Amino acid sequence: MPLNSLFIFFLLLISCHWIGTEAAGGRWQLLQKSIGITAMHMQLLNNDRVVIYDRTDFGPSNLSLPDGKCRNDSYDLALQNDCTAHSAEYDVLTNTFRPLMVLTDVWCSSGAVMSDGRLIQTGGFNDGERRIRIFTPCSDCDWVEVGNELVARRWYATNHILPDDKQIIIGGRRQFNYEFYPKNGASNVYSLPFLVQTNDRGVENNLYPFVFLNIDGNLFIFANNRAILFHYAGGKVVKTYPAIPGGDPRSYPSTGSAVLLPLKNLQGTALEAEVLVCGGAPKGSYIQATKGIFVKALDTCGRMKITDPNPQWTMETMPQARVMGDMTLLPNGNVLIINGAGAGTAGWEYGRDPVLTPVIYGPELGIGSRFESQNPNTIPRMYHSTAILLRDGRVLVGGSNPHINYNFTTPLFPTELSLEAFSPPYLDIDNNSLRPKIVSPASEAAIGYAQKLVIRFQVGRSPVDAKLVSVTMVSPSFTTHSFSMNQRLLHLGNEKVTLVGTATYDVQVTTPPSKNLAPSGYYLLFVVHQDIPSEGIWIQIK
Repeated sequence: MPLNSLFIFFLLLISCHWIGTEAAGGRWQLLQKSIGITAMHMQLLNNDRVVIYDRTDFGPSNLSLPDGKCRNDSYDLALQNDCTAHSAEYDVLTNTFRPLMVLTDVWCSSGAVMSDGRLIQTGGFNDGERRIRIFTPCSDCDWVEVGNELVARRWYATNHILPDDKQIIIGGRRQFNYEFYPKNGASNVYSLPFLVQTNDRGVENNLYPFVFLNIDGNLFIFANNRAILFHYAGGKVVKTYPAIPGGDPRSYPSTGSAVLLPLKNLQGTALEAEVLVCGGAPKGSYIQATKGIFVKALDTCGRMKITDPNPQWTMETMPQARVMGDMTLLPNGNVLIINGAGAGTAGWEYGRDPVLTPVIYGPELGIGSRFESQNPNTIPRMYHSTAILLRDGRVLVGGSNPHINYNFTTPLFPTELSLEAFSPPYLDIDNNSLRPKIVSPASEAAIGYAQKLVIRFQVGRSPVDAKLVSVTMVSPSFTTHSFSMNQRLLHLGNEKVTLVGTATYDVQVTTPPSKNLAPSGYYLLFVVHQDIPSEGIWIQIK
């Protein structure tokens, strides 16, 4: 082969390889240029509306309260009389939003949805640090505050729903303890020495700990670079896990993210649970950032079967380093890694090098081939960004840098008020003939535990291969500061697929056998065909 031809051949080879490994799919859509507030916290409710809020203590927002309402708060640090909203409800189906009214400061708070669908929001800053706020899904509901119901101040804490329909609230700034809502009779806090042991002096690095309900009813708690299995009812550490290799912190403000990978084989005896922790910032990055030195973020993920007798971390390398990234479970069991920065840490202007390219992680693929880069965004999503799964399979993305007085001009990364949707490749029009459509049960169906459930669906391309049909159910998350609390995906599998009409099928599954696997409440249920999910329906398991 002539030299110039050989050169062209190698260029083509390199080009094809680049396209195959870097350029993938996914589509971005701007939903709202501005909703008037920044999406620091988000929660999808079972009426397909998303509750969003930021903080009250940095001046007027760009969204007015309705009907001449104003918030009068003599304790507020910025504006004692404020006629603007710091919370909003976004209606997914109509792409509209309306203002909501919070009375005390919800900055850097936490929350969880109870089994009846109510969002219970806990804590915050200043006069909001011990508050409980309740939001009920309805057409015109607003926040209801019930006073200082928390025993301890909760700022940067984590909430998780428990099998007994309560929620546990763990940690927060200078809080090495936990408590329950509703209370167990007495108003008590309970010591958690693990949070003392993982506290880096002057930096902390153990805030917003990653918490997951394990299949045995105990809690997996990850803070800084370590994890325990915790029997919360008895206040005992059941197991201490090895530190993640490298020893670098993954919790706020060295903010990585984490998910409990999809739970499978729910009816079997060999049920396993596995966690994935990705990104973060090397030790010392926060102090360096305060001095104007922005250390490259971590580019590794640690994966561990937390149910193993001798659990060990397996390390993998992401396509990009990422701090302040969000990890969202997709209906087909893959993990979307989105938002964040390539250097620095969480904090005001402490992040640099926005990471605009989402990545999809395939847990079932082999090591070395699990990450697939997607089409990039154009809007930096830095500190205080969020991402949540919607019922139609899109991922709602918002937030970034809610500066004092909503500063849109001076900072390197200004306050961002827009909402976008990222559509993973499974929503490409080329997949329409493969996409199932659920016919029954109707959305909002109630189901029980360990019951046979038949889902009827239609699909354009028929016949279907029964081995390529599955059913999943996903619990919507409360997302803030790069962690999606209560996020959980259960793979119900497929026991039998039956053709019942033209391109119409029934798939039979068995619902989860216990509340340890699926706490009571609302979930999104999907039929997945050849890795392409249907639009979800709401179900309530109880």
